[in-house]
Amino acid sequence: MSFIHDDFLLASAAARRLYHEFAREEPVIDYHNHLPPRDIAQDRQFRNLHEIWLEGDHYKWRAMRCNGVPERLITGDASPRDKFLAWAATVPHTLRNPLYHWTHLELKRYFGIDELLNEKTAPAIWEQTEAMLARPEMSARGILRSQKVRALCTTDDPADGLPWHEKCAADGFETGVYPTFRPDKAYAITDPVSWNAWCERLGSQSNVDVNSFDKLIEALDRRHEAFHAVGGRLSDHGLNRAFASPQGEDAARRVFDRYRGGGRAAAGAEELEVLATHVMLHVGRMNARRGWTMQLHLGPIRNNNARLAREIGADVGCDSIGDYPQAEALSAFLNALDTESALPKTVLYNVNPADNYVFGTMAGNFADGTTPGKVQFGSGWWFLDQKEGMEWQINALSNLGLLSRFIGMLTDSRSFMSFPRHEYFRRTLCNLLGADLEAGLLPADFELAGGMVRNICYANAKAYLGLAKS
Repeated sequence: MSFIHDDFLLASAAARRLYHEFAREEPVIDYHNHLPPRDIAQDRQFRNLHEIWLEGDHYKWRAMRCNGVPERLITGDASPRDKFLAWAATVPHTLRNPLYHWTHLELKRYFGIDELLNEKTAPAIWEQTEAMLARPEMSARGILRSQKVRALCTTDDPADGLPWHEKCAADGFETGVYPTFRPDKAYAITDPVSWNAWCERLGSQSNVDVNSFDKLIEALDRRHEAFHAVGGRLSDHGLNRAFASPQGEDAARRVFDRYRGGGRAAAGAEELEVLATHVMLHVGRMNARRGWTMQLHLGPIRNNNARLAREIGADVGCDSIGDYPQAEALSAFLNALDTESALPKTVLYNVNPADNYVFGTMAGNFADGTTPGKVQFGSGWWFLDQKEGMEWQINALSNLGLLSRFIGMLTDSRSFMSFPRHEYFRRTLCNLLGADLEAGLLPADFELAGGMVRNICYANAKAYLGLAKS
């Protein structure tokens, strides 16, 4: 039997029925990823497995470093083929890491390859896939069609233009390609030089002279409106923890004035918190006003390895789980918006599994009868987007909230090869629920349980997010 077979991860008859009858054929809404919109707009044709699979995948880079692979074969000047061969030699060492599952699931779904990837099989797989990638159906848009992606949301800086999203909208591409508003740099005053340069870029894009805190918010609002005009309906925020300074907005104005245009040293934690709190509150209000969803990704320590950050850059696989206290600041931030009736639909993601029950209970605090599952405990993220992490998240949500209202999985990926992660999640979900059915913990009513599965896979996200093409 093939390693990736029809019943992969499905350990019971009930699990198999749930997956094959209710989950397998559902379309995909990938509402958070890091795909380059340019590749979709230009319908990029990938030349080889390095380009489509390894080019920006820091999960694989991290594993290769752990396997002792030199950096020149990861992000350095080695040839694409040699980098792929180094990855293939690493794959057998990833047993019990989710990369082993994802690798073979992706090879099977994209290329029909059943062989295990290793040093011996790698040369033939390289040549076979190189030929297949030249086919029109393996272009960026062809992949989205074959993977049944109805809509996807990229991650975008408000200081950047949106020409590629505009092109996708204008040329009638059937998959919705939408920008997500990521304003993290608006309060990045720990690097005042870069922050000031970013303010200049934001001002250029928005036609606002960003010379005060109020002008910063005006510029962000104009860009928020521009994102809305091309179909954007989500913001996204990558934070160590939520910001909730008790100081008022005048304090944020003073902090802005202190660092704008000056040659000051990096801001301290208190000043950062003041400015970030009030930027985030304003973005939350913008989201509520335009009917958007706010995503809070909380908890990582980023760029731990200063040497690699200096030599290669950020987001290269040197991040880890943080142990920041989350509950009080998150509660205060959400409560501040809720108090003014300005809390938008919100998805909370934690990277530390110790916070599962904190986030699961926090989500229920701000339900208000307007939107089912208004505040979501989001899917297993980053270090938790594997089978065990997904099960922990599903179990916590089930125990503390309404699993039936969950908006399901996303890829959070930079690779067009990652869409089978939705299948991986669906199989994990069905296996978990199937075990409950077999044990008599759920009634033997497949329309009831299967209907919930179908909604989690697609319909809940479609209703909740309100994307035009979905």
